[in-house]
Amino acid sequence: MLSQFIDFIEANNLVEKGQETLLAVSGGVDSMVLLDLFHKSGLNFSVAHCNFRLRGDESDGDEEFVIKQVGHLGAKTYVKRFDTIDYSKIKGISVEMAARELRYNYFRELCEKYGFDLVATAHHQDDLIETFFLNLARKTGIKGLTGIKPKSGNLIRPLLFINRESINNYAISNKIHFREDSSNDSLVYKRNYIRHKILPGFFEINPAFRENFLEGISHLKEVEEVYLYMIRKEKEKVLFPKNQTGIIHIGNLLNSAFPKILLYEILSEYRFNATVINEIFEGLSDVSGRQYFSPTHRVVKDRDKLIINENQEKSQAVFYIDEGDIELFDPVNLEISWFPRADFKIPGDSNIACLDFDKLSFPLVIRKWNKGEYFQPLGLKGYKKLSDFFIDEKLSIPEKENLWVLYSSEKVAWVMGYRIDDRFKITPATRKIYQLKIT
Repeated sequence: MLSQFIDFIEANNLVEKGQETLLAVSGGVDSMVLLDLFHKSGLNFSVAHCNFRLRGDESDGDEEFVIKQVGHLGAKTYVKRFDTIDYSKIKGISVEMAARELRYNYFRELCEKYGFDLVATAHHQDDLIETFFLNLARKTGIKGLTGIKPKSGNLIRPLLFINRESINNYAISNKIHFREDSSNDSLVYKRNYIRHKILPGFFEINPAFRENFLEGISHLKEVEEVYLYMIRKEKEKVLFPKNQTGIIHIGNLLNSAFPKILLYEILSEYRFNATVINEIFEGLSDVSGRQYFSPTHRVVKDRDKLIINENQEKSQAVFYIDEGDIELFDPVNLEISWFPRADFKIPGDSNIACLDFDKLSFPLVIRKWNKGEYFQPLGLKGYKKLSDFFIDEKLSIPEKENLWVLYSSEKVAWVMGYRIDDRFKITPATRKIYQLKIT
């Protein structure tokens, strides 16, 4: 098996020379075989073990076992204990999903802190088959049906060339110690139910089920490549990145040969589920302002486009400008200057504010605007709510949220990047001009 293991790594470009891998080792037979093969291959590695505290003393025994076995090999072991049950309740997710999130978040932390290039898990062919049926039950797309891949980003699965039976035989013949996980027999977990109740029926129908299934998955992966190629081409016509925001042009989307599928492929990357994506598609003709949320992102319907940005809480930060300041770096870059009125010509640039110095009260304040606030836009005699001004300017919800406003004694002096307040404008009586320039 060692030669097959090395060949599989080379054929799929899983580990490059000099890279260091973090092995996910639970203590079970799969991960202990992975550990043995990495050690015998001479590859650089350390080990991460997660104690989810789901099986009491048995979980603690797994932790002690892994530390001891890895110690014999002279490798470094990182261990973390989790309150998995509490986490699942707080997040409102299953224990299985909670353990998955905790596990991969921990691996990510270790990679960032210690500079690991790769994370290796002990998934094998039987896991691939089980994952297919799990995803099928979750209304997955074609990506979910192609199963586990040998490499996804920095995550590698070097045992996908072999099945569970062969792994067990290798462990026995090489006298590899491992721990039995009693939860593997519990039908409470969906994966176990598929393993013990669903798949045996397929093997009864056809003893060659595994080989036929894997060949079918191989064909499906080829179909996926064609599918993803077409999706990438269509995305270029529809999705336009802008700073930290993605913009979908609705007209271009609807002109696509398969708009709903295309919308799914775009938004699923931002963790929107199929139900919410369907709502968004059905609401493409709705009025502006509709918002839809995933755990990480938000989609805002704004006239002829959908705006995608990260979920963000409103900033409560406040920034001050003292009378003698000549520059500011947060929350925006500002150049500040002042000079006599003389024959100064006011620039027609919304990123430059020219104010009457004597009308200002220092320190000036920059903060986010609040609902109900008003100002007197330059050129108008009356007052207008900021929210109404934003409507007139046709600003989207994300654009409104990203605005900063300059205040003098709690009065709006400048909606930064848009309009100054008429009360602070330059007049023939102005003696000193105070200029702020967004750079």
